[in-house]
Amino acid sequence: MVANFKWKVIIVVVVIASCLWLMYPPQERINLGLDLQGGMHLVLKVDIDKLPADAQNGAVRRALEIIRNRVDQFGVAEPSIQLKGKNRIIVELPGIEDRERAVDLIGKTALLEFNVVASSQKTDMALNALDKKTKILSKVEVKEEQTREGAAFKSVIFDEKNKETIREIISDPENTKVFPEGYQFLISRQMDIKGEKFRQLYLLKVKPEITGESLITANWDRDQFKKYHVSLDFDAKGRKKIRQLTGQAAKKYQENKTVSRLAIILDGVVYSAPLMKVEVDTNPIIEGNFTKDEVEDLSLVLRAGSLPAPIIIEQENTIGPTLGQDSIKKGVTAAVFGCLLVLVFMAVYYLVAGLIANFALCLNIIIIMGALSFRDATLTLPGIAGIILTIGMAVDANVLIFERIREELKLGKSLRPAIQAGYHKVFSTILDANLTTLLTAFILYQIGTGPIKGFGLTLMIGITASMFTALVVTRLVFDFLTIKTRILKKLPMLEILKESKFDIIGKRNIAYGLSLLVIIGGLIVFAQRGAENFGIDFTGGTIQQIQFTKAPDVNQVRNALKSVNLEKATIQTFGKDNNIIIRTEGQESSKITQAIKDNFKDNQAKTVRVEEIGPTIGKELRYKALMAIGLALVVICIYITFRFEFKFGVCAIIALLHDVIVTLGIYSISGREISLPIIAAILTIIGYSLNDTIVVFDRIREDIHLMHKASFKDIVNKSINQTLSRTIITSLTTLLVVLSLYLFGGSVINDFAFVLLIGVVVGTYSSIFVAAPILVEWHKK
Repeated sequence: MVANFKWKVIIVVVVIASCLWLMYPPQERINLGLDLQGGMHLVLKVDIDKLPADAQNGAVRRALEIIRNRVDQFGVAEPSIQLKGKNRIIVELPGIEDRERAVDLIGKTALLEFNVVASSQKTDMALNALDKKTKILSKVEVKEEQTREGAAFKSVIFDEKNKETIREIISDPENTKVFPEGYQFLISRQMDIKGEKFRQLYLLKVKPEITGESLITANWDRDQFKKYHVSLDFDAKGRKKIRQLTGQAAKKYQENKTVSRLAIILDGVVYSAPLMKVEVDTNPIIEGNFTKDEVEDLSLVLRAGSLPAPIIIEQENTIGPTLGQDSIKKGVTAAVFGCLLVLVFMAVYYLVAGLIANFALCLNIIIIMGALSFRDATLTLPGIAGIILTIGMAVDANVLIFERIREELKLGKSLRPAIQAGYHKVFSTILDANLTTLLTAFILYQIGTGPIKGFGLTLMIGITASMFTALVVTRLVFDFLTIKTRILKKLPMLEILKESKFDIIGKRNIAYGLSLLVIIGGLIVFAQRGAENFGIDFTGGTIQQIQFTKAPDVNQVRNALKSVNLEKATIQTFGKDNNIIIRTEGQESSKITQAIKDNFKDNQAKTVRVEEIGPTIGKELRYKALMAIGLALVVICIYITFRFEFKFGVCAIIALLHDVIVTLGIYSISGREISLPIIAAILTIIGYSLNDTIVVFDRIREDIHLMHKASFKDIVNKSINQTLSRTIITSLTTLLVVLSLYLFGGSVINDFAFVLLIGVVVGTYSSIFVAAPILVEWHKK
C-alpha cells in the first residue's frame, strides 16, 4: 500500500508540476483566439476553374505564397496562412484593426494591364448605342476637356451612388453586343475632389498592350507637390513597348492634336488614364488622389505579384480588438464567478469531502491550461465555455463517489472500507459517462472549424483531466487522511433527500404528455419561423456590427443602405444604443461599410464584428452539422449497446432525440437563430444528457443482479430514486456555472449559454422521466 501510495504521489506531482511549468507565464503561453484578442478569420477559395487545365496544377500553392508575402509585408504579428482541401486557403490575422484594408490587400488579384483608351468619337458612338437600350446617359455626365495646347478630349463621369447600376449595365451580356468590336467599358477607382465622390467610365481596347508580367518591382513616393504615386519598374521588354506606344501617340499629337490615352488597370479597375503627349523613355507612374495607406498597399500587392487565379472570400469572421477585450473580461468574470459558486456549494454540502473535491477542481483547471499550452492550442470564447462546463461536469464524478460512499456508510461499513467500496463501485459508471461525452467532444473536434474545434479540444482535455483528478487525486488525498495519517475518522455530509421513494414510473404517462405538449408547441413555432430559425452559418449572408460615436437614427441607416441597393437589409440595435447590427442575404460587407462611411460623416462609425458566409460554405456547414449530430447518435448507440444491451442503447437515443427536439423547440420559441456554436451546444447537451442517463442505467444494471424477486418496474423505480440525490446535485452545480455563463459571459456567447441552460434542465428531466420509463415499456412488450 505504501509503495503504491508513493507512486501515486510521484505521478500526481509530476503531472501538476509539468502543467504549471508548461503554462507559465500564462499571458505568454496561452494563445488567445481571434474572438478574444480581436482579428480576422478568412476562408478563401482559389477559383482555379477559370484557368486552362494546364495552368491549374500548382495554382493554389502559388496563391498561398503570394498571399503570405502580402501579409508578411503588411506587418501582421503571428499570422496563420494554410491550405485546406483542394482549393481553399485559411487566413487568420490577429489584432487587425482596419479590416477593409486587410480584405482588399488579400483579395486583390493584382492583375496589372495597360490598355489603350478609345477615341472620344468612338466613346460617343458606344454611349449613344447603349443609351437606346438602357438610358445610361441620364446617369452619367460627358465633360468636354482640353489639354494645355488646346486639344479636345472627353471624360465620362458619374456619381458614386450610381456605381452598381452602371456596373450592371456595362456587364450585361445583351448590352455588350452594342460595344464596338474588341472594346469594353470599365469603371475607374473612386475619386474624391473637395468632398465630391465620383468615378469615370472608360471605353478601352480589350487586349492589353502591356501586362504585369513585365513588372520587376513597384515602389511608392511623393512628388514636389507632396502627392503620392507608385513608380513601376519594368524589364527591357516592357520599357520598349511603352516607348513605342508613347512615341506613336506623341507623333499623332504633334501632327494633328489627336489625343491618345493609356489606361493603367488593376483587377479590372482603371487607376489612371494619362495622356500620351510625349515619348516616355522612363518607367511609368500611377497617379491619383492616393492616401498613404492606399499607395503603400498598391505598391505592396504589385511587388508580391499577381495571383494566378481570382480569389473568392467564402467566409469571414472579424472581431474588433475592443469587442475581443470585452469578451475576455466577461468570459473570465463568468468563469471565476461560476467556479466560486461551485466551490462554495461543494464545501457547504459535502464539508471535508467537498474541500477535497474543490482541491481536485483547482488542479483540473491547471491540467487543462497546461495541456492547452503543450499542444500550442488556441483558447477561444467557446473554449472558455468548455472549461466552465467541464468544471460543472467534473463535479459529477466527485458527487457520484461521495454519494456512493454515503450509501456504504449507511450499510454499517467503517470509513476506510466505505471509501474503497465507493470508488470501486462507481468506476464503471464514471468511465461510461465520461467516455460518451468524450466521443461527442471528439466528433466536434474532427468536424468543427475555428472556435468550435477549440471547444471540442478543450472539452476533451477537460473530461480527461476531471477523470484523473476525481479517480486518482481525490483517492490519494483520502488515502493520506485515512491510512497514512489517520486524521480523518468520520466523513459527515449534508443530505437533501434521505431515502426517496417516488413512484416515477407510475407517473410516466404525465411526463409523456408534458413532453409531447412541449415538442408539438416547439415544432409548430419552428415550422412557422421556417428559414428565420437559421443564422447565416447555414443560409449564407452577412452580419455586420457597427459602433457609432453616438446613437444613430435607424431610418438614416436604412436610407444609407438604400443608396447601395440594400433596402431589404435587416437593421437592429444591439447592446448599447450606439451599436447596430445589419444583416443581408448576400456577401455585402464592403457595400455596407461604404454606405455608412458616406452617410455618417458627422457620426464616426467603425466595424467591430463581421460574419460573412458564402452560399457554398453555408451548404457545407449545414451538411457538417447534420453529420455531426447523426454521427454522435450512432456512435453513442453502438457504445451503449456494447456496454449494456441494445434496448438500453435505443432508449438512450430516444431520450437524446427528445432532448434535442425540445431544446430546439424552446430555442425557436425564444426567437433566436441556430448557428454553428449552437450545434456545438446541442452536441454538448447530448453528451451531458447521456451522462445522466448512463448513471441511471448503470444502477439499473447493478440492481437487476441484486433484486432477483422484484419486478423490472420496481427495479427501475428503485434505481432512479437511488441516483436522484446525485442527479439533483450534479444538475444544480452544472446549472450554477452555465447560469454564470449566461448572465456574465457577454452577448457574443449568450445564445450558446441559453441552449446549455435549457439542455441541462431537459437532459436531467429526460434521464428520469423519459429514458428509464421507455426502458420499462420496452421490457413489458
